[in-house]
This record gives sequence, structure tokens and C-alpha cells, in this order.
Amino acid sequence: MRKAFISPSKYVQGENELLNLGYFIQTYGDSALLIAHPDDVKRVQDKLDFTINKFNITLVESGFRGECSRQEVQRLKDLAQEKNCSCTMGLGGGKAIDTAKCVAEGDALIIVPTIAATDAPTSHSAVIYTSEGAFEDYAYFKQSPSVVMIDTTVIANAPTRFLVSGMGDALSTYFEARATSRSFTKVNAGLPCGVHAGAAPVARGTKAALALAKLCYETLLEDGVNAKIACDSNQVTPALENIIETNILLSGLGFESGGLAAAHAIHNGLTALEGTHHYFHGEKVAFSTIAQLVLENAPKDELNEVLEFCAAVGLPVSLADIGVDSMTQEELLQVAQMACIPEESIHAMPFPVTEEAVAAAIVVADQLGREFKQSKDANS
Repeated sequence: MRKAFISPSKYVQGENELLNLGYFIQTYGDSALLIAHPDDVKRVQDKLDFTINKFNITLVESGFRGECSRQEVQRLKDLAQEKNCSCTMGLGGGKAIDTAKCVAEGDALIIVPTIAATDAPTSHSAVIYTSEGAFEDYAYFKQSPSVVMIDTTVIANAPTRFLVSGMGDALSTYFEARATSRSFTKVNAGLPCGVHAGAAPVARGTKAALALAKLCYETLLEDGVNAKIACDSNQVTPALENIIETNILLSGLGFESGGLAAAHAIHNGLTALEGTHHYFHGEKVAFSTIAQLVLENAPKDELNEVLEFCAAVGLPVSLADIGVDSMTQEELLQVAQMACIPEESIHAMPFPVTEEAVAAAIVVADQLGREFKQSKDANS
């Protein structure tokens, strides 16, 4: 059986870690193309200035236009060549990070997330959009980022909703990896550079990836609530450090080398509903994880444990929590159909999945979530 595992070359995390940025840029030379939204640069400008002055580093401002499109990537590649940049640096959220991945194409890449909202920073993939912001394609690179650098002080001073959303994304990691392991489905870690998932040689997940995914879930349960409280107070504590590592590293390695299954496919289906567009990826994934557990008839204790966790940190447990106050049968079937298209990860579940079964799981997950909230309200 062919197996695969992929990870960044280096992951570093700590308070004021950005002050060490110069050491990593110097690994490649004396300059970096900085791809970031101006607001994110402003948040860390003093630390970037420290790097420039102490290490005599040049940070080439990219004028990033906010979209990871083929046109923007080509413009930035040309700029990097014109300025003879030694490496590429993606700072901020998902669009800037994905753009940096596309510009670097797997070489000399430093990723600096300013929020812990998703597990994408460690991966060797990116989402490409049109210039207008519509989804276009996925891209895979020959390796994960060279360095993923996490300044926990910056994360602690970001809005708590981002951290909680990251916990929602991480919540699915173990359950999806477990399903993929049981079905012996291929994982993204085995994908060669530039090859679409459907055309790549098959590689299964490793025991190491499944173990990391399980640790991801265990750490959420152990430290999630206290990490949220710390972030509410803009304080770095051991619990917050653990959850930042969980959201970004454990979940990132777990999803890419352990596999995706129903939760992310159902999330993708839910994006067909207008009401969900105002909610973060991880918030929708949290509800979709509950739907996956219903779909696989998970033990009641496990389902209740997930509901309790979501309620404790403020993650959605019902459709209303992600902006869907009502849904027609036609809309429900549209969501289920999108979740079940042939290339979706839902087919990594260890049993055949139908659109009808997905629709039923969504309805029941919503009902369970609403009943759970009513029960909590009645007891409070």
C-alpha cells in the first residue's frame, strides 16, 4: 500500500516570533517579496521594521490586490524577478497566503499567518480564483512552505472569532481522517505538483497523520475554552499556544496527510445557501462535522461531546447559527447534490453515500443542534 505524509520544512511558534523573521529570510538571501493586505502589514509594521533594520533585509512591497488570481500571481512573479527577491513571504489570511504559495511554487516560501482561522498555512495547496473572486481551480506544489512562522502575540490580538473559527475547522480533522483511514481513501499528501486530485497516483494516509488528527481533537477539548478566554483578553497563555498549534499545525498535517471526508464536502454544499456567505469557513465546518457524525451514525456520547464543545466555545450547532433560518426542500437537495459530486471528499466515507442520506443528515443535525440549545437554555 502506497502511503504519503507531507509537512512544512520548519514550523516555529512563539510570542513576538516575528522579531526572528530576519534569520529565516537570510537563509535565502537579503530580500523577500512581501505579499500581504495593507491592514495586516500595519498590524505588524514595527516588527517588520525591526527585521529590516537589524538584519539589513529588503522587504519588497507587492501592492497585493487582494485576490489569488492567475493574473495577480503572474504580476507578482514578474515583480519578484524584477526586484531579484531571494524568497517569497505570505503574511495575513488565506488569500495572501495562497497567493504567496502560487508565486513561490514550492521554493523559498515563508508563511506568516496573522490569524489562526484555518489550517491552510501548512499545506502544499492553494485555491485559485478569478479576478472577480469566483472559484476557478486548485493548485498543488512540490512541497509545503519552507517556513511557517506563528507570532502568538499577533494571534492573541486578533478578533477571537477567527480563533474560534479555526477550532471549527480543526474539529473536523479527526473525524474526517478516521473515516478516510477506515475506507483506505487517498490523501492530498500524495499529489504531485500541479496535478488535479482525480489524476494523481493513489496514496493512503499514515498512522502518524491519524495520530496527529486525534491529538488535534483531544487538544480542542482540553484547551479550547481557556484559549478563547485568553484571546478575549488578548493574552498569550499555554492554552492559547496549544490551540494555535492545534488550529494551524495539527489540523493542517491531519487534513492533508490524514484526509478529508463528509464534513468539508457538506460545507461546500452549504455555500450554495445565501445565508451562509456571512459566516467563516470553520464555522460552517463545525456544523458540517455534526452532520457527518449523524451520517455515520456515531455513538450518542461522541455526538454529545461535540455539541458540548461547540456550545462552550461558541461554534454553530444548527443551520440558524450559520444564517439559514429556513430552507426549502429544493434548496436542501441542491446542498446535498453539491456535497455528492463525484470529485468531492464525501466519497471517502467508509460506506456508499447518497444525496438523500446527506439531506437527511443535515436535517437531523439541525434538529439535534436546536434541541441541544433548547435543553441548555432550559437548564440555565
